[in-house]
Amino acid sequence: MRISIGSDHGGFNLKQDVINYLISKGYDVVDKGCDSVESVHYPIYANLVCEDLQKGNCDYGILICTTGFGMCMCANKHKGIRSATVRCTDEAFLTRSHNDANVLCLGAKYTNIEEAKEIIDTFLNTPFAGGRHQIRVGMIKKTEDK
Repeated sequence: MRISIGSDHGGFNLKQDVINYLISKGYDVVDKGCDSVESVHYPIYANLVCEDLQKGNCDYGILICTTGFGMCMCANKHKGIRSATVRCTDEAFLTRSHNDANVLCLGAKYTNIEEAKEIIDTFLNTPFAGGRHQIRVGMIKKTEDK
């Protein structure tokens, strides 16, 4: 499984820890930046990660900023992207199983590496439930075409 990951300055340190964790678990990781804690504009990195998914270069995306909210807002502007800011494993499970989310957003201010590991494991290992949820995701896709 190939994962595209990006952060702004507020998420840089957690991103580095997450990359190391994902590699240790055998995932192929594409780091889209940023490259330091120097202030940057988060939409740049959200866009790069989402473009990886849209082009079929990666299976999932992970975005990290201070809160996770700005990255999530930007990601959800991209066609085919279903992004969620997640702070616990229950949310990770539900956004995958009910919403077929393909981009996980984390807030470095609220999530430490141990919590992030559990959230990521849940997110990446939870299948989409389909059924009535497929109808709802289909409705989201139709909204993208408006």
